[in-house]
Parts: sequence; C-alpha cells; structure tokens
Amino acid sequence: MSLGIFKVPHPVNEPVKGYAPGSPERASLAAKVKEMAAQKIEIPLVIGGKEIRTGKLAKAVMPHDHGHVLADVHLGGEAEVKLAVEAAAKAKAEWAAMPWEARVSIFLKAADLLAGPYRDVLNAATMLGQSKTCHQAEIDSACELVDFYRFNSFYYEQILREQPESMPGMWNRLEHRPLEGFVFAVTPFNFTSIAGNLPTAPALVGNTVVWKPASTALYSAHFLMKLWKEAGLPDGVINMVPGSGASIGNPVLASPQLAGIHFTGSTSVFNGMWRTVGQNLESYKGYPRLVGETGGKDFIVAHPSADPVALTVAIVRGAFEYQGQKCSAASRAYVPSNLWPKVKEMLVPMVEGIKMGDIQDFSNFMGAVIDANSFRDQKNAIDEAKASNDASILVGGQYDDSKGYFVRPTVIQAKTPGYRTMCDELFGPVMTLHVYDETKWEETLDLVDSTSPYALTGAVFAQDRYAVQQAITHLRNCAGNFYVNDKPTGAVVGQQPFGGARASGTNDKAGSMLNLLRWISARTIKETFVPPTDYRYPYMG
Repeated sequence: MSLGIFKVPHPVNEPVKGYAPGSPERASLAAKVKEMAAQKIEIPLVIGGKEIRTGKLAKAVMPHDHGHVLADVHLGGEAEVKLAVEAAAKAKAEWAAMPWEARVSIFLKAADLLAGPYRDVLNAATMLGQSKTCHQAEIDSACELVDFYRFNSFYYEQILREQPESMPGMWNRLEHRPLEGFVFAVTPFNFTSIAGNLPTAPALVGNTVVWKPASTALYSAHFLMKLWKEAGLPDGVINMVPGSGASIGNPVLASPQLAGIHFTGSTSVFNGMWRTVGQNLESYKGYPRLVGETGGKDFIVAHPSADPVALTVAIVRGAFEYQGQKCSAASRAYVPSNLWPKVKEMLVPMVEGIKMGDIQDFSNFMGAVIDANSFRDQKNAIDEAKASNDASILVGGQYDDSKGYFVRPTVIQAKTPGYRTMCDELFGPVMTLHVYDETKWEETLDLVDSTSPYALTGAVFAQDRYAVQQAITHLRNCAGNFYVNDKPTGAVVGQQPFGGARASGTNDKAGSMLNLLRWISARTIKETFVPPTDYRYPYMG
C-alpha cells in the first residue's frame, strides 16, 4: 500500500553522445562492439523468469555480414504461449497490487542502468543485430528508451493525480486499474526503443505481458530482458516468446484472457489481428484494447518559396538514415519546378557521397537492410524503375547481397505522381521524387493527401508563411506527426508524441499520457457519508 502522494522526478531528455573521433564514449562502444561480435551466444525464451530451450533454433545474424552468426535463438510455439499466458496470469495479482511507486522505481532504475552500464551493451547489440550506425543506435536503444522509462513514469503520476470533483456529503474517487487479463506486445526490428517500450508501458501501470519480439531483432531483445531483470522486474511480468507470427500470434489471440494488443509492424498484419479479435469477441472477458502503429508512406512537400539547401538535406537525412527503415522515413517528395535545378545539382552528389558498409566502421552513414526479404523488395523496386517509361533512377540504384544486404541510397524520379513507388511502402533506402509545376501548389497538396492510404509523418518546406499555414490546414489528416521546415523523422519522447492514423495505426501516441491511458481501466468510487433514510423526494410533499 502507498503511504504518501509521491512525486516522480521531472524527466529531462537523455543527452545524445557524439562518439566523435578520440572521445572516450567512442572507444568504449567500439570495444564493446568488438567484444560482442567475437562471441556466439544462445538465446532462450524467458517465461515466468525461467529460461526455456525448445531446441527449435533460428540464427541471429549481422545484416551487414549475414554469414556471421551472433546467436542461436530458441523459438516457441503453442505450448510455450500457453506457459507464458499462465505465467502472466500467475504474476498478475501481486504485480497489480504492488504500490504504484514501487513499479515506477523499477523502470526509473532501468533508465539509469541503460544510461550507464547498459548503454554500450544495448547500443552494441543494436548495431550488430540490426545494422545501425553508432549514432542511430545511440538515439534509439539508449536515449529514446531511457526517455520512455522516465517520461512514462512521470505521466503515470499525472494520470493518478487526475481525480473527479466531490460535492458536499460525498467523496468521489477514480481508480486507475490495469486491464483484466494480459497484454500481447508485438515489436518490430527497426527500433530497440519500441521493443523496450511496448511491453513495459502496459507493465508500468500494472499489467502483465506476453512479448513477441521481431525475429530479426532477437539479439537486442535478449539484452532487454537482462536489463529488466537487473532493474528488479519480477518474474512473469514480461514473458519473452520468440517465434513466427502465426505460431505465437494464433494461440495468443485465441486466449480468453487476452486484454490488449500493443503492436508496431505492418498494416496487413495488424489488420489480420484486428479481424481475428473481432471473430473471437464472444470468447474474451472484455473488449481487448488494440493499439497499433503500422505502415507509412511519409512525404516531403516543398513550396516554391522553400530553401533548396534545407530541403535537399532533409530529403537525404529523412530518406536514408538507418537505410530508410524507419516508420517515419521520407519515401516520397514533391519538388516545385522552379527549385528542381538547384535541388538536383546538390542532391545527386550528396547521395553519391554517402558512405555505407559495416557499422563497426564509425565513419559510415549507412549499414545494410535487415534481411533477404527487404533486400528483394528494394531490388525489385529499383529494377522496375530502370525498366519503366514512367520513372528513372536519378542517383543510386546499385545493390549487392554477396556479404551483407547492401542497397545503395537510391532516388527514383517519377514522371507521374501516381507511379507505384510514390504510393507503396518499401521500407528501405529508396526515395521517389516527383517534380511538379510550380504554379500548381494547391493541386499538389491534393495529391499528397490522396496518393497514399497512410497518415504517419509528413513535412512541408516553405518560407512563405501563408503556404505553411495552407499546408498545415490542407494536410491536417495526412500525418499524425507533421513537420515544418524539417525532415519527417526524429520524434523525441516528451516533445513530439508519435503516431499516425488512417492505415498508419490507432494514433495512441507513444511517449505520451495518451498511450498509457489505453492500458488502464478506470473505476469510479462514490462514497456517501450520510445516506438518505427516506425514499421520498421533497417535490412529493
């Protein structure tokens, strides 16, 4: 029980380390990367705090050197899902009854461990297993995840303090209970911070979790479990069950105890899960909470008044950081004809100068795409553009998977705004650009709005303030995160709550109070101090 109204320390965003040549953090991280790359480990399932080895193995490899095996990973199935659901149920009562400040303390400790002794470990694991550069790992697996733990703890206190008014003679109270059942967390490969947040946000407010990490990010997932264990997370609160989507997802969705789904991944997978939940509604205790952040076809639209230098840099950073494998990555751009000669003059050599390769070389801007499937998708899109009469390769277009899944940063110039790669999500380092008639600004805004079913992120570049405001208004429903004169990536916890609508998800804004509220079931308590003793009202006299 809580014996005080406690105040969570006010969060401040974790500073991003620079890893400049000669810096101590660079030397420390490089040594950790080298150390971990030299070891091959075994990754078990973790259910109820116990390590489970099924013998059904998959390999965790380096995308930039796919012959290098980092770990043998044990995979689960229906039997292990059943164990995980039972473990979550067993842990639930005690975890939910734990004073809220005790739960918060665990995640504040996890934040400090990650900011300190675990920083190199999680950054190195993310670099090796997901082919992130040191900078991309730092802003993800260190800083953003630290921020999630500190800000979520702070937001939870604010939620608990929100209480109803009470009239004379009564006391109204509002309880913020966890959901009845367990939460299923399904996390993607591209952000270790998302993998670290989707299971823990529901857990913070008293839920227990069955967690299926992405098959291509199991290496970093293993070290997240170790971080939570050291922070003091009790056994059974988060149960890690790797495996294929069907072998884990189907038995989870069939469980009557399913109370919620916290998902980041493809739109088609989330649609399928939602459909299955709908078909199973009669078997659940209540309506499961469905929270999903799904696909994106994120845009940059430039007005004729835009600064061409800032626009060009935003295209390059927005499209090609982390190989374009961000939900928010810029993948379509609309450039006015008056700016195109200057933008083209800068864009081509800028993209050609991007250095890519093994992430252990800290001078590289890019690594490899995540796996053979992603490589194939990028290759097909590039080959299609090379053969098309409606598009051409402006710069890039090379690929090689002989050692790693490497795709050169590529800009496709589409003659028509409805060309396939202007519309379809590729999730890789392929940007498609369309040059529009500078006199057709409003028509171009219509194109931006109607071309894609997604609505995750977008950006407008303009010096004309009327044009900026016009874009903000016209594109109101096109992006859950909208940027003015900046690339459409890089949302920071506590500053730009993240999420989109339409085919991009339920827009429940990770990194804000809005997300935590989805994992809470409120109960109103009204206590009357002196109840009436006569059923009759005064008007009856």
